[in-house]
Amino acid sequence: MDFMSDQDVQKFMEDGYVVLEGLLTSLECDELRQRMTEIVDEAEVPKHCRTTFSTDHDEQLKTQGNTEYFQTSGDKIRFFFEEGVFDDKGEFIVPKQRSLNKVGHALHAHEPLFKKVTHSSKVQGVAKKLGLKSPVILQSMYIFKQPEIGGEVTPHQDATFLYTEPLGRVMGLWIALEDATVNNGCLWFIPGSQTGGISRRMVRTQKGHANMTDFIGREKTYDDEKFVPVPVKKGDVILIHGEVVHRSNKNESSDSRHVYTFHIMESQETQWSPQNWLQPTEELPFQPLYV
Repeated sequence: MDFMSDQDVQKFMEDGYVVLEGLLTSLECDELRQRMTEIVDEAEVPKHCRTTFSTDHDEQLKTQGNTEYFQTSGDKIRFFFEEGVFDDKGEFIVPKQRSLNKVGHALHAHEPLFKKVTHSSKVQGVAKKLGLKSPVILQSMYIFKQPEIGGEVTPHQDATFLYTEPLGRVMGLWIALEDATVNNGCLWFIPGSQTGGISRRMVRTQKGHANMTDFIGREKTYDDEKFVPVPVKKGDVILIHGEVVHRSNKNESSDSRHVYTFHIMESQETQWSPQNWLQPTEELPFQPLYV
């Protein structure tokens, strides 16, 4: 029996997202979390690389969009922090394990446990069920959503940052390593919003610096009542269409909400924009999913 049913495919096509239960076992989730604990413990992050992460349009221009540390992270494992976790000298004011927003963007290439999940038979089966001929892995991230300080993710579309021609060639897989609830910051979607195109793009620029980005356009204003919460259990995966509008609230609970997520692209007859912040490198070209 296929992990993804025909009904799941239909819901994904109609709504722009679908939940598939039980991609990972509880033990597999715990193993990924333990490995990330080790990665963070071992990490030495120079003060000039202690970069905060935000999805807010203007904050991105001030922080991630203008930092070489972010823009050159596509083939590496790098660390991005929540706001307010450093003092004015760049020293941690909260424990390092509780300070991180995310780790990215090449866990799938450099970490065996994450690589195993990314290329698992279930994931490959999902791609084949959706008719993908030559999917490649674009990036991967571990998202922490820290207790009480895990930041809001404002409404956005993944294609803003991962733009292709034609559109509709990118899909995210968002795997809950702990229960994701309304209280700790689960995802919210506007069902069917993947049909309206995108209103902004994050692009590379040449404003006197080789590692600058800017935005073309701005995110639309969305009716809050159209968003639907999508809580999921530990081990479940949400498939996310590249143009569906989604967000998550700040985590004000005492529970974390760890997630492993990655994006794949159908490369056949698809043009990856040379203006995207993320570019394949000689060290790490986009890797085929079917390996």
